Amino acid sequence: MHHRTAALPLSPLHRPALAWLLTWLMAASLCLAWSGPVQARSTPAEKSESKSDKSDRQDKSAAEKGPAKDGTGKDEGATENLGLLRQRLAERLSTRQEPAPASGRPEPKAEPRPEPKASKRAEPRGHGGELHWAYEGEGGPEHWGELKPEYRLCATGKRQSPIDIRDGIRVDLEKIQFDYQPSSFAVLDNGHTIQVNIAPGNSLQVMGRRYELLQFHFHRPSEERINGRQFDMVAHLVHKDPDGRLAVVAVLLERGRDHPLVQTVWNNLPLEKGEALPAPGQMDLSQLLPEDRAYYTYMGSLTTPPCSEGVLWMVMRQPVQLSANQLNIFGKLYPMNARPVQAGSGRLIKESQ
Repeated sequence: MHHRTAALPLSPLHRPALAWLLTWLMAASLCLAWSGPVQARSTPAEKSESKSDKSDRQDKSAAEKGPAKDGTGKDEGATENLGLLRQRLAERLSTRQEPAPASGRPEPKAEPRPEPKASKRAEPRGHGGELHWAYEGEGGPEHWGELKPEYRLCATGKRQSPIDIRDGIRVDLEKIQFDYQPSSFAVLDNGHTIQVNIAPGNSLQVMGRRYELLQFHFHRPSEERINGRQFDMVAHLVHKDPDGRLAVVAVLLERGRDHPLVQTVWNNLPLEKGEALPAPGQMDLSQLLPEDRAYYTYMGSLTTPPCSEGVLWMVMRQPVQLSANQLNIFGKLYPMNARPVQAGSGRLIKESQ
């Protein structure tokens, strides 16, 4: 019996497979014309067939097995089985796909590894990235000479202040001629002490020179010592002559009764550091001086960086009193802001008789 096969709508990529399937269909049609199923023996060649070929053969065998033959020796369901076989072959061709092209997906980009964070440098404690001087720690007095080249005298100088004043030569010292008068002023917290800036017009005269008063400030405890004794506080009154030479008057402060001038300073303390606060009214610096104007004198230096030498020191021998409360007010701001005593280095110290 000759069966006409219907053409399947296939793409050009399926044409080789179509030729193979047509050949197979012709062979299947011939087998169906036989009076009974053909028992085929497996041969080595068949054993080597691919799994898909074996599956196809199993489908063919299943198709050959059908209902009982009629009297003519033909299978009653041959036509039905052939249609089923064609349907299965069409399903196989529809599920057979072309080789998958290379994936068009962009390969995932590798996540960029975070760059290591730069090590955080220590914040500078002074302007320009320099360590600022202080009264303790890395910027303390023992390191002042290392902080800046300008501070080298703090470590190498031979005429440094303060000193422990002892073994002074008692002589008839000329009196210091103070020319202080009521003046306007401003109070400054400079980060190291409380400083009072005085308006021009106040001066002193000694040893044939006249020095203009610039400012005064406080240290706790006193930087100077008298025969080993240290006082509660000290006020340093800084003067300068027309040639730029400095002269400092030190007034020693000890616990006792209230001091009105010191209280005036505390009343005008600024709320922010680094900003001079102009005060109402005026101040008469002569109130800060002791009644007895006897003094010690020697050549020394500034007691803060840059520790410049060539400074004329005059330390009043009689201390001035201030109250415990006034001491505590300054102590809350600066518990300790005194440079340690320096070597005397054989300096001449003179004392009033």
